[in-house]
Amino acid sequence: MNLISFDSFMSYTLGILVFFIGFVLTKQSKFLRDFNIPEPVTGGLIAASIIYVLYLLSGIEVEFDMSTRDRLLVYFFTAIGLNAQLTDLIKGGKPLAILLVLTLSYIIIQNVIGISGAMALGLPSQLGVLTGSAALIGGHGTAIAWAPDIAKLGVENALEIGVAAATLGLVIASLIGGPIAKYLLNKHNLRGDNTAEPMVGVSYDNSDNEQFSHLNFMAVILLLHVCIIVGWFLNQWFVSLGIKLPLFVTCLLSGIAASNTIPRLFPSLQWPARTRSLAIISDFSLSLFLTMSLMSMQLWTIANLAGPLLLLLLAQTIGAMIFILFVLFPLMGRNYQSAVLSAGFGGFALGATPTAIANMTAVTKAHGPAPMAFIILPLIAAFFVDITNAFVIRFALAF
Repeated sequence: MNLISFDSFMSYTLGILVFFIGFVLTKQSKFLRDFNIPEPVTGGLIAASIIYVLYLLSGIEVEFDMSTRDRLLVYFFTAIGLNAQLTDLIKGGKPLAILLVLTLSYIIIQNVIGISGAMALGLPSQLGVLTGSAALIGGHGTAIAWAPDIAKLGVENALEIGVAAATLGLVIASLIGGPIAKYLLNKHNLRGDNTAEPMVGVSYDNSDNEQFSHLNFMAVILLLHVCIIVGWFLNQWFVSLGIKLPLFVTCLLSGIAASNTIPRLFPSLQWPARTRSLAIISDFSLSLFLTMSLMSMQLWTIANLAGPLLLLLLAQTIGAMIFILFVLFPLMGRNYQSAVLSAGFGGFALGATPTAIANMTAVTKAHGPAPMAFIILPLIAAFFVDITNAFVIRFALAF
């Protein structure tokens, strides 16, 4: 009687509606546009807040079936792979290496901040690990995976705390990336190369003037499906070798391989990389994924864990911003690309890879494309972070 449950189709439909609410509000709000707040964040947070008020007034809980959302993530990363050109990958060699070192270093820093904060508040140090890289860079999946081990070390409600930290981190990550980019762009007078095609989405300028064929659009969808099928078989092969990877990772690889081989084998073939059709599919998939993720947050499950948790996350937010502004941005080159990556790193360090991409998309739609940023950040997030994070978490808990 106190539960409203929406199936996959209704959740999908409501996600589109919530996105349009966020789109209209962002379009009408100069503040939201200036600070590069993604439209899905605006709509998703408003929906989650309304559902929370409904719970407070009536005790009714609302839950959504997220199966469609998870498929959208696969679509998005496959499209990123199809957009990946070998020339961009070669150019990204040095920035990729630098960002990798910075990211792996920040995993350690994040746990140091968490452990120090927990001890300062008189809480178990293991709680600092849980609210460090386990829940933030690791996200919901890593927090859930490590919660039983941390509970055995004396942290009560480890699962609830980990999920709450990951959820709040996702919200914070969605909100800080745009303002960080705005600060850096204004301070250093940076702008993107408007002659390049965007990796994700379409720019705000002239977005309604370009026409495209429905046949080209359908061809892109067919190609995406073929790459996803290949990515699924590749994923099964990795599983047979004892290597477990998310499906979107192998689909990303499949897209990269296709984009850098098929056009060379068949030069006369019209490849969809950097086309409007692929950009729209990318934007749609990412926007709806993030909208559904945020609108489905059950904020009442977090309210009871406020207080110390909020203080720990505040410390993590301040630490992330200091690291981005004074370490990552200078070492990545102090240019437009590094400003976009700074917005993405803010979304990734405290939230998840889709949040990072959404932050970067909001910046590039307003200020110009940054293709390399959309290549190197997903590669690092997909391949290196989870493995390194597992070793760091295990060492931190043992320590």
